[in-house]
Order: sequence, then structure tokens, then C-alpha cells
Amino acid sequence: MMKKEKDFFEKPGNIRLLKILSYICLAIIVAVDFFIPREHVYYPWDHIPGFYALFGLIACILIIVIAKTLGKKWLMKKEDYYD
Repeated sequence: MMKKEKDFFEKPGNIRLLKILSYICLAIIVAVDFFIPREHVYYPWDHIPGFYALFGLIACILIIVIAKTLGKKWLMKKEDYYD
């Protein structure tokens, strides 16, 4: 049997490297937000640096939690459903 070569995303070292690079990019984006001048501010929360990054993170977590809850409570059936 031929041994299957692992893809780029299947190697643990590459996954760890991608995670670290993603965290660095996110940190840079939030850090740059402290230095960008805000000229057209429409809402009070536009003055808070990193607000939209935090808002996006919280919204993503809520979407995942709600989807899992809906899946378990509403979509999944008991194991003996067809018996």
C-alpha cells in the first residue's frame, strides 16, 4: 500500500504556525486601530479602539453557541426515534 502524503493543512506544525500567524495579524489590526484618526464618527462606540473586532468576536461566539443549542434541542432526535 502506498503511504499517503500529508497535505499542508494536515501537518501539526503547519497548523500551529497558521494559528500563531493569525493571532499576530489580529493583534496588529487591533493595535493599528489605536493610531488611526477617526474623522467621520456617527456613533459613540466608534471612538472605542478595537470595538468592532471585539463585537465581531462576541457575535461569532454567540452564533456558534446558538447554532449548537438549536441543533441539540430542535434538530437532533433520540436514538430510538425510528423504533
